Amino acid sequence: MCTFAPNLKQGIFKRYGMILNTFKNVLFSALFIAISFAGYAIEDIENKDDKEFNPKEMILHHVKDAHGFHLWDWKGHSVSLPLPIILWTDNGLTTFMSSEFHHDDSGHTIVEKNGEKFVKFHEKIYQLDSNANTIAFDEEHHPTNASKPLNFSITRNVFMMWVSVIVLLLIFFATARNYKKSKDNVPTGIAGFIEPLVIFVRDEIGKPMIGEHKYKKYMPYLLTIFFFIWINNIFGLIPILNGANLSGNIAFTCTLAVFTFIITTFSGNKNYWKHIFWMPGVPVPMKIFLMPIEIIGMFVKPISLMIRLFANITAGHVIILALMSLIFVFKSVAIAPVSVAFSLFITVIEIIVTAIQAYIFTILSALYFGMATEEEHH
Repeated sequence: MCTFAPNLKQGIFKRYGMILNTFKNVLFSALFIAISFAGYAIEDIENKDDKEFNPKEMILHHVKDAHGFHLWDWKGHSVSLPLPIILWTDNGLTTFMSSEFHHDDSGHTIVEKNGEKFVKFHEKIYQLDSNANTIAFDEEHHPTNASKPLNFSITRNVFMMWVSVIVLLLIFFATARNYKKSKDNVPTGIAGFIEPLVIFVRDEIGKPMIGEHKYKKYMPYLLTIFFFIWINNIFGLIPILNGANLSGNIAFTCTLAVFTFIITTFSGNKNYWKHIFWMPGVPVPMKIFLMPIEIIGMFVKPISLMIRLFANITAGHVIILALMSLIFVFKSVAIAPVSVAFSLFITVIEIIVTAIQAYIFTILSALYFGMATEEEHH
C-alpha cells in the first residue's frame, strides 16, 4: 500500500501525537452525539400525546435499516434524504423514490406504479392486491392481501457502504500521492496519520498471527477489513445519519465473516486438514471423537466473528437510546441530567469500541489464516 519511511522512528512520536490530538477533539464531540440521540426519542412522541411512549418500538425503529434518511422535522414537515426504491414484480422492474411514501411507515400511504400498488410497513415494502386499499394482517401478523416483491432498493446502509468505500479510496489515493510527491519518503498530512496504522496492522497483527514468510499475501485483506469496519463504525456514531450503522447489520457482518471463512478454507494446508479430520498424536478412538468437534469448529469461528461485531456495535446504540428513553418513561425533566451523563459515558466508550472491534475482527481473521497455513512441527 505504501513505501515505509526509513526514518519512521524519528517521527513516530509526532505522528502518534497527531492521533492523540484527533482523538481528544473527537471526545469533545461526544457530548453533542449523546444529546443528539435525545432527538430520536422526541421525534417519536411529539404530536402523539394521546399515545403511550414505547421505548422498545422507538429503539428498534432507529437501529434497523431504512429506505431513506429522516434528518429533522421543520414546521410540521419531514426533511428527508430519499433513496431509490427498486422492485421486481410480475410486471417487471418498478422504480421510484422513497419520498413518495411521505415518510409514512404505517402502511397507509399507497404508491401506484405500473398499475400496481405498494405500501411501506415497518420499513418493509408490500405489493397490495388490486382491490385492496390498505394492508391487512392475520393473527400471526402475516399479510393477507399483500405480497413482498423482490426488493433491490438502495437502503441507507447500502448507501453508507458506498460512501465509506469512496472515503477510503480518497484517503488512500491521497496517501499514495503524498508518497509520490515526497522526495525523502517522509509522510505528511493524511499519510502521516495512515502510515502508523498500516504499520500497526502489519507488525502487530499480520506478522505475529500468520508468520514472517506468509503474511504479505494476506495484508491487502487485513488492511481492507480493518479500515472498512473502522470507518463504518465511525459513521454509525454520526447523529445526522440517523442510525445508518452498517456494522450493526448482521447481513454485513455475516458477509465479512464468510470472506474470512472462504480465505481460511482455501488457505488450509495438509497439516491444517490433518488436524481437523485425523488429529495426529492421539489414540484412534480420540481421533474419531475429535473429528466432528473440529468440523463444527470450522463453522463456529466465522459465526463468532459475525455475532461479536454485530452485537457489540448494536449494543452501544441500544443502551444510549434506552438511557434517553428514561426521560420519557418517567415523564420527568429531573432524570435528564442522569440520562445525558450516562449516555455521554457510553458514547465515549463507543468511540473507543469503533477501533477495538475493527482490531478484534482483523486479528482473529489473521489468527485463522495463521492456523490454516501453519507448517507441521517435528
